Amino acid sequence: MSDLVELLLEGLPPDAVATDPDVTAAYRRDMAGFCDAGAPAVVVHPATVEQVQHVMRTATRLRVPVVPQGARTGLSGAANAVDGCIVLSLTKMDRILDIDPVDRTATVEPGVVNAVLSRAVAAHGLAYPPDPSSWESCTIGGNIGTGSGGLCCVKYGVTAEYVLGLDVVLADGRLLRTGRRTAKGVAGYDLTRLFVGAEGTLGIVVRAVLALRPAPAPQLVLAAEFPSTGSACDAVCAVMASGHTPSLMELMDRTTVRAVNAMTRMGLPETTEALLLVAFDTPDPAADLDAVGELCRAAGATEVVPAADAAESDLLLEARRQALPAMERLGTTMIDDVAVPRSRLAEMIDGVAAIADRHGLTIGVCAHAGDGNTHPVVVFDAADPAEAARARESFDAIMALGLELGGTITGEHGVGLLKKEWLARELGPVGLELQRGIRSVFDPLGLLNPGKVV
Repeated sequence: MSDLVELLLEGLPPDAVATDPDVTAAYRRDMAGFCDAGAPAVVVHPATVEQVQHVMRTATRLRVPVVPQGARTGLSGAANAVDGCIVLSLTKMDRILDIDPVDRTATVEPGVVNAVLSRAVAAHGLAYPPDPSSWESCTIGGNIGTGSGGLCCVKYGVTAEYVLGLDVVLADGRLLRTGRRTAKGVAGYDLTRLFVGAEGTLGIVVRAVLALRPAPAPQLVLAAEFPSTGSACDAVCAVMASGHTPSLMELMDRTTVRAVNAMTRMGLPETTEALLLVAFDTPDPAADLDAVGELCRAAGATEVVPAADAAESDLLLEARRQALPAMERLGTTMIDDVAVPRSRLAEMIDGVAAIADRHGLTIGVCAHAGDGNTHPVVVFDAADPAEAARARESFDAIMALGLELGGTITGEHGVGLLKKEWLARELGPVGLELQRGIRSVFDPLGLLNPGKVV
């Protein structure tokens, strides 16, 4: 290890290289459970593109694996260290380099926090729509690496739709520039999209050109109670089929609602089997909410409550954002991320309830209902080996159900270590072979984030 550290220090300042085991241990893993994590040999915090290039040249020279990391808020084990690796933490590269109101772009380094960027562009009357639930701490580099989504995807889409171009340091230290700054462009293969969701297995993103939109009007939110998840999902389908474009459409099942109430004392309706939140940021959101309210009643809603103003809307959305913290109070959690066609959403949620009963576990579901992306949260006692085993079995059963319903094993959290086996099932042998072939072109020595994705 002395040779490794000595070579790294030739291109990095001493305070950017950490070898103390008490320090490096903090960089072993992200927030995913049931994923192995190794002990890094060293953690580096580069502050410039040239320093990242130096790290990768050193790693290539010594054949040392490199695991890139952001804020480590991921939920798939994609940022977990492997034994003897260099952990490449990009959090020091946190500058917003440019905001261009004319071209509606922002150029940023990978360590910029999502919420920081959102506030910065808002000052120019613009918006960066992707908003993962961890937006106050997750970084743009991590969002790009995992292809993350958020609450507003039903109208505005996911991270991949906002990445116009990238600067990427390849495994051998070369700098690659992909994409464009123009409003449109189709020159060559779309390498930019290839890096989005690659989880650091193809290269290290060191700069990103992101598309911005005009800031939308403040949104108003409607809450609707339903006597069953089936009727709530019928309402979701009716809203989408009617041509409405909500800015948000979120669903919380009975288990999740009760957990949020227990933690926040918000007074949400515990008698409901499903709570649907629908928002609009249109010029006349109240009229849109009235129309959607009628659709909810027609689908069987027992109560429909439109927010009167932005303050009430924020309160309702806060209930949704507290769903995961509330479930975490019940025990150790495993968070699944299965997306299905909207038309199969009820089957997915009811199927999860059956899996919970079969395994004797508490499983709450919150969902980005507008795009069919469900987040079943499995709660278990990690100190009970039998219960932990049932939790893992239920997790796998949920993924199998998603594939059976024509869905995908991950809508926005990524594959990492947690779902690597299931990715092979979803892709099939030909798809898996081609993906491995692509990876070998970019990283022939297999140094970048080994063991992740494919």
